[in-house]
Amino acid sequence: MAKKKNSNKKVAQKKLTLKEQLAEEKDRYLRLFAEFDNYRKRTTKERVELYTTAGHDIMTSIVSVIDDLERCIKSNNYEEDHGVSLILKKMKSEMEKKGLVEIENPIGKSLDTDFHEAITSIPAKSKKDSGKIIDVIEKGYKMGNKVIRFTKVVIGKQYE
Repeated sequence: MAKKKNSNKKVAQKKLTLKEQLAEEKDRYLRLFAEFDNYRKRTTKERVELYTTAGHDIMTSIVSVIDDLERCIKSNNYEEDHGVSLILKKMKSEMEKKGLVEIENPIGKSLDTDFHEAITSIPAKSKKDSGKIIDVIEKGYKMGNKVIRFTKVVIGKQYE
């Protein structure tokens, strides 16, 4: 009988260790599954970010070309149906299809540092112009929710 009790204790210890091993393996499995799920979510997020900002570098280069074309049209007083004007219009429409959007004209609005960069300030002509954007030096552009180039603006100083 003594042998039976000892063997029962050993079997109970083995069962206990098997239960512990099973719990350990379950824990390991859950952790591995959670790691994989986090990896999957992170790579999906990175893919979406890459897709939305894939043309960031080329867009910054094209923005300067658009500026040059606008200056050319303005300095030569070209009509809207002139070749350079038509090229600019087509270029802008193609860039909009790719996600490049011009930041709206901020003249008369308050400075928003998320979209504007204050270059200088000049005395305001009236009280309503003090602290507001007086002029735009360079247009700003954004692609999706990301600003490609901030709008460079002039702010009106406090009116006295």
